Amino acid sequence: MNFLQFQILANRTAKPLEFKENLRHVTYGLCGEAGEFADAIKKHDIYDQELNVDNALEELGDVLWYVALGAEAFGVQMEDIADACIKKLQKRYPEKYTDDLAKRRLDKLNEATEEEWDQAARATMTKALGSE
Repeated sequence: MNFLQFQILANRTAKPLEFKENLRHVTYGLCGEAGEFADAIKKHDIYDQELNVDNALEELGDVLWYVALGAEAFGVQMEDIADACIKKLQKRYPEKYTDDLAKRRLDKLNEATEEEWDQAARATMTKALGSE
């Protein structure tokens, strides 16, 4: 199943709401389902219970369902949201994640030139390789 198929099928099961009410529904739903996912992990991490992977995956699916509703409310496809996210992360971490790049948030530098992106990537790789 691809994102578009999922979005269509998910929205078929959604309660019809006006835009503002729908956004509240999506917001509360995302928070609730993320909390249920966190609770599944908490039970394993804090209470030393066996990790219930099936439950954790079900909660992630529920989060995805609300993302589909949110995308539909804004009139965009989930694939477009995923694509924009990856593009943002590629700017932020040109080669791979580093704590330094996480602090610098290169994707937020509106006026960064291509050369500045390249310089930042080279600096990160130099630091990661331990040579200056």
